[in-house]
Amino acid sequence: MSKVEMARSALQVFDQVVAASGLRVREGQRLMAEQVALTFSEADLGKPPEDEDGPIEALEPQRSIAVIQAGTGVGKSLAYSVPAIALALARNTRVMISTATVALQEQLVAKDLPALANSLPQPFRFALAKGRGRYVCKLKLDRWSSGSDGGDGDAAWDAEDDLFAEEARPTSAGRSVSLAQEQVERQTFYQDLQRQLERGRWDGDRDQLEQPPEAAWWAAVAAEGSSCTARHCPAYDQCSYYAARKSLVGAQVIVVNHDLLLSSLGSRLLPELDNCLLVLDEAHHLPGIALDQFASSMDLSRLKWIDKLASQAVRTGGLLAVSEVAEIPRISAQLRQLMLDLARLVMHHHGAALKGEEAPAFGSRRAGAGGLANQPGRYRVPRGQLHPELIEPLAQLSHQAQEFLDALRAVSKALRAEIKAQPDQAKRLSQLYAQLGTLAPRLEAVAATTQLMLQDPAEGTAPAAKWFTLATQGDYIVLQAHASPTLPGATLRQHLWSVVRGAVLTSATLTSLGRFDFFLKEVGLFGDPCALALEVQSPFDFARQGRLVLVDDLPDPKEVTVYNAAMVQALLRDLQQVEHGALVLFTSRAQLRLAEESLPESLREIVLVQTALPRWQLLSRHRERVAAGQPSVIFGMQSFGEGLDLPGPLCEDLFITKLPFAPPDDPVGEARAEWLRQVGRDPFTELVVPATAIRLAQWVGRAIRTEEDEAHVTCYDRRLSRTSYGQRLLQGLPPFTRITRGGPSGPGGPARGA
Repeated sequence: MSKVEMARSALQVFDQVVAASGLRVREGQRLMAEQVALTFSEADLGKPPEDEDGPIEALEPQRSIAVIQAGTGVGKSLAYSVPAIALALARNTRVMISTATVALQEQLVAKDLPALANSLPQPFRFALAKGRGRYVCKLKLDRWSSGSDGGDGDAAWDAEDDLFAEEARPTSAGRSVSLAQEQVERQTFYQDLQRQLERGRWDGDRDQLEQPPEAAWWAAVAAEGSSCTARHCPAYDQCSYYAARKSLVGAQVIVVNHDLLLSSLGSRLLPELDNCLLVLDEAHHLPGIALDQFASSMDLSRLKWIDKLASQAVRTGGLLAVSEVAEIPRISAQLRQLMLDLARLVMHHHGAALKGEEAPAFGSRRAGAGGLANQPGRYRVPRGQLHPELIEPLAQLSHQAQEFLDALRAVSKALRAEIKAQPDQAKRLSQLYAQLGTLAPRLEAVAATTQLMLQDPAEGTAPAAKWFTLATQGDYIVLQAHASPTLPGATLRQHLWSVVRGAVLTSATLTSLGRFDFFLKEVGLFGDPCALALEVQSPFDFARQGRLVLVDDLPDPKEVTVYNAAMVQALLRDLQQVEHGALVLFTSRAQLRLAEESLPESLREIVLVQTALPRWQLLSRHRERVAAGQPSVIFGMQSFGEGLDLPGPLCEDLFITKLPFAPPDDPVGEARAEWLRQVGRDPFTELVVPATAIRLAQWVGRAIRTEEDEAHVTCYDRRLSRTSYGQRLLQGLPPFTRITRGGPSGPGGPARGA
C-alpha cells in the first residue's frame, strides 16, 4: 500500500468512527485528522533499507512532523487518535501519546481510548506508562516495614544506616518532629503499605493511595533504576513496576507524560522513537519540561552520604573481591574535601549575594527563626562565566566523581553476576545492591552538574545558566550549585528530534501573537524542512458567546502596592454580581492573600481558595454549589489557568488580576535574556511578550468550553489596552466582543456589557 493510500484509508476509518458514534461532523476536526494521517503515513519507520554492503546511505529515512494548533472545541484527541491508531495497526507499529498533565492522561486512558476500542473496526490494546518511581519497591518496603535490613545485622533505624539522616524532616503539615517520633510514624506508614499490598487492596502504584504520601517517606521505598536488579531480584515476580510494564508489551497505544518521554531517551523503557508514531499533546509545555529534564544540581553542604556510599561500596566490593574498591576510600575522601573547598570558595566570592550578614555559615544548624527566614538566596553567574578560582576545583571534582562512579559500576556488575550465580542469596545481595543504588544518583548528580557548569558554549550559542542557592531546609543551611541549558530548542533538537521519525505536536495554544514562529523556535523545529504548521480554528462563535472587559482606569501595575489595592476593590465589586460559577486568576500569592483578607462576610462564604483545599476537593465543592443554584467563586494561582475544564455555569465569569508575565526571578530566563541583550536582541519583544501571549491565551481559554457556553472575561491590567504589546497580546486571543471599562463609570462600572 502506498503512503497516499495509507493516509486515505486512515481518514476513512476516522469518518466511519465519527458516523458510527453519532457525532456531528466538525470541519476543523476532520481537517486535523487528515493532516495527522498524511504526516504519519509519510514517515519512514524502522531501520533504513540495506543491501549486501549494509544500509543504503542514499536512502535517508523520511522524517515527517506536524505542529497543529487545535482551538478549543475542535476535538483534537479524536482527530489524532483515530488516524494514528489506524496507521499504527496498518504499519504494524505503535502509537505513543505523550501529555503534560495527569488530567489529560486520565481522560485518555479512562474515557477516550476505551470508547475508541469499542468503535474501531480493528481491535487494539492500550496502556499507561509511568515512571519507575511511581511504584513501590517490595524489597525496600519489606526492609523498612520490618525494621530490619534483611540480615546483615543492622537495624533499619540505626542512625548510621539511615541514608537520609541529615536531610530535613518537615512534614506536609509543616511541623518539625524528632527523629525518634518520625521513625515511629514512618514505620507505621510502611507497615500499613505492606498490609495493603499483601491483602490485594493496593497494587503498589503511588497514585492509587488514598492520600499522597510524604515525599521523603515515599522516596525511601520507591523503585529506582539505580537500585533495581530486575529479573535477578527475588521479588521480581511480585514487582508492581514490572507487572505494570508487562501491560505495555502487547499494547499498540501507550500513554506517557513528557517527563517520562524525555527521561527515557536512550533507554529501552519505551518504544523506539524511530519506529513508532509519536503524538505530543499539550505540546506548549514541552520546551519548559525539556529545560527541567536536562538541568542538574548538587548539594555542597550535606555530605555524609559520601562516607555512607563509600563504606557500603567497600564492604560490598570486599565481599565480592572487586579490586576497584581499594581506591574508593581515597577517591571519596578527595571528593568530600573538594566539595567542601568548592563550597568555601563559592561563599568567599558570592556569599554577600547569597546571604545577609545575620545568616549562619553553610552546613551549620540554624540558631532560630532568623537568618534566611526560609527564603533562599540566589546568585546567578553572569554570562555563564565562572570565577576563575572555581574552575579548577570543579574540574577536579568532575574527575573524582567519574572515578567513583566507575568503581561503583564495577561493584554493581559483580553484584549482578553474584545474584545470578547464587539465587539462594538473591534477597541479601539485592538489598546490598539497592542500598548502593539509593545513593548513587547523588554521585551522578555531582558528575552531571560539574560537567554542565564547566561547559563552554560554541560560538554564537547561549551559555548554560549557572547559579548557586543558599536556603534553609529543616535544621540545615544548604548550599547548592545548579546548571541548566538555556535554549530548549537546541536541547530538543539534539536529544529528541534527532531520533524521531513521525510526530504530531498539538495544543490549543501554540501560536503566539498570531504566528507559530515563537513555539517552533522554543521546541527546536524552526526552519526544519520536515516540519509543517497548521492552525485549526475553534468552532465556537466567540463574538456571540463571550465578552472581554478591559478595565482601563486602574493604576499602573508596576506600582505593585497601589495597583493591588485598587484591583482588589474593583474585583470585590465585580464579585457581588456573580450569579453562578466564577474563576479569579492571580499572579502571586501576595495578591491572592490580599484579596482573600479583604473579602466581606457576604463574599467570604462563596469563595473557595486554591491554597486552602486539595484541587479535587475544591472543584467538587464548586460543582456542588453551582448545581444547587448558589454562586461559587474560585481563587486560583497560575496552575488553575490551564487544564481546568469548567463548562457552562461553572465558569460564567473569569477575572484576570494581572497579565501573566513569567516570574522575574527565574535564573534560566535571566540567563537567556542576558545573552539576547549581549548579542543585540531585545528579550522583552523576542521572549517575554510571546511567552506571555501563550500563557494569557491559556487563561482566557478557561471561559468558553462548549458551543453553548457564554462567559465574561475581565482583565484589570490596563496594559492590555494601553500598550503596543498589549494590542499584540489581544490579537492572539479569541475574537470576543470587547468592552472597555473606565471613564465616567470609573472602576466600579459594570463588568458586563451589552
